[in-house]
Amino acid sequence: MKRFARRPSPALVISCIALFIAMGGVSYGVATGSIDGREIKNGSVGAIDIKKRSITGNQIAPNRLGGGSIKETSLGTVNSAQGVARAAVVNPAGQIVRGRGGATSIRTGPGRYAVGFIGDVRGCIYNATIGGVAAGQPGSGFISVSSLPTNASAVEVRTSAPADNKPENRAFHLTVTC
Repeated sequence: MKRFARRPSPALVISCIALFIAMGGVSYGVATGSIDGREIKNGSVGAIDIKKRSITGNQIAPNRLGGGSIKETSLGTVNSAQGVARAAVVNPAGQIVRGRGGATSIRTGPGRYAVGFIGDVRGCIYNATIGGVAAGQPGSGFISVSSLPTNASAVEVRTSAPADNKPENRAFHLTVTC
């Protein structure tokens, strides 16, 4: 039996070589990581083309995602601000109107108050403002605040009149942030 073998035509040889080079080039580019953003047309890669959890926050340009881009249902519960656990609204007589963190208060003299809290507040930040105890009563005057040297869990507040800075009993708001 005679075997019939034919040589491939030159066109077949050239097309096979072109096919192998074309496939090999793409494979080489993918394998070596030489394909980057410069070779990808803008808008051609969609969300469906990106593997979940493959892009981190550091890889996204600042200010590129807005509130509409984030599903609220995917967000977890936000912890409350632990620093503002101590606050007080004090009337001119030195009585607590509203408070947080076990707030207590006493007027120790004209325009002088000692506001106490649970725990040591010497390493905390104090912020006090003259203000009314009810809605629609903005206050005026001067106020200063410091730690109370005789009590580690108390803050000293001093209030004075707006005209002459003379000690005067005034309502105020105090927050202690640790």
